Amino acid sequence: MQPPIWYDVLLTLLKPLYVWRIRQRAENSNGLQLEMSQRFGPFLAPKNTQAIWFHAVSVGETNAAQPLVEHYLKQGFPVLLTNTTKTGQARAKTLFEQQYPDLFQAVFLPVDQKKKIKAFVRLYQPKILLLMETELWANLLANVPTPKLLLNARLSEKSANGYAKIKSLTRPMLHSLDWIATQDQATFERFKQLGKNPKQMSIVGNIKFDIHAPQSFLDEAERLKTLWQLQHRKIIVFASTHAPEEQQLLVTLKSALMQDPNLLCIVVPRHPERFDAVFEIAQQLELKTHRRSLKQEITTDTQVYLADSMGELWLWYALAHVAFVGGSLNTPGGGHNILEPISLGVPTIVGKNYFNFQAIVDYFMAEDAVKIAQDVQDVVHKILQLVDNPTERLLIAQKAKDIMQNNKGSLKQHTQLIDRFLI
Repeated sequence: MQPPIWYDVLLTLLKPLYVWRIRQRAENSNGLQLEMSQRFGPFLAPKNTQAIWFHAVSVGETNAAQPLVEHYLKQGFPVLLTNTTKTGQARAKTLFEQQYPDLFQAVFLPVDQKKKIKAFVRLYQPKILLLMETELWANLLANVPTPKLLLNARLSEKSANGYAKIKSLTRPMLHSLDWIATQDQATFERFKQLGKNPKQMSIVGNIKFDIHAPQSFLDEAERLKTLWQLQHRKIIVFASTHAPEEQQLLVTLKSALMQDPNLLCIVVPRHPERFDAVFEIAQQLELKTHRRSLKQEITTDTQVYLADSMGELWLWYALAHVAFVGGSLNTPGGGHNILEPISLGVPTIVGKNYFNFQAIVDYFMAEDAVKIAQDVQDVVHKILQLVDNPTERLLIAQKAKDIMQNNKGSLKQHTQLIDRFLI
């Protein structure tokens, strides 16, 4: 069922703005040309046809897809992974490209216009389309003839209300999906209310609980601990931060950094276009700062290390004693995935605006396995308490580990579902 005419008209009107935004974020002309060809054509030649096609918007969805992608690559299936964002594609390539050079390919999702989608599908000839979490595109769903599954699906009340206002678009998209595998009962009910047949849905839990760090990052972390002499450093990671979180956190943390030479703060901004701005913040505060992008090392006098690289968040978490997951102090916020640091046994703190991960954070909070901070002063206070208290860190890490272990199993349910449609 094709989307309503007004949808294609709207996309045509918005296309110049979309192109402008891509140009604004381009790092160089070669990168821009490559991205434009992937989004608008002529498309890159496929490494393999008849691949299992995963689509993941950004970093969070790519992380959710990680155990599934690994599962099928290990079985010898070719995998095509498309992303919407540059950070998502960078994470995908870091996770799989080197280890599976012949089986894995990552490209940007084409713009959601009927002709572009059809041309992409004719070229790549995918075996199945697996969409992660809540990534619904009307022309994509209407013009991909293979089985289409929405996996690890989550739908907040706010998003459901938004979809309900555009029934002429929502109902055809849901009708086009062969199956929806939801994280929880609430999401199941919301899709049902929007018109999805409950006989084409199941509750399979959250696959993010099955997440694990790639061994290559763990090995690299051990190498850097020795190379950079980090054994006696107290390492804090500010991860996936947004403006103005970096400035607020570094201003508040500065006195502790000045007083304790063993304290080290690794800052990992969420968006690459903000790397230089965050570096300027650290410079203005007169904090000794080194940058990953310049291949600078952490030295004995480094106070702030700007991890201005893409796809290496697992590495910084593997070095951390305590982590703050950003996008949760700013307004409106929403937060990012806490399961990555937690899966590595790193005590984790988030701000109070974590509604994008409400269920997960609340689950851990109920067992005192994650810390919630009310403001920036509270974040820094909790961080400094934990970084100087290894006994409390171990206690929190063990509680979190137990929760992770008790919630594993979604991966198996997902693969069993996918295999039904692969046959």
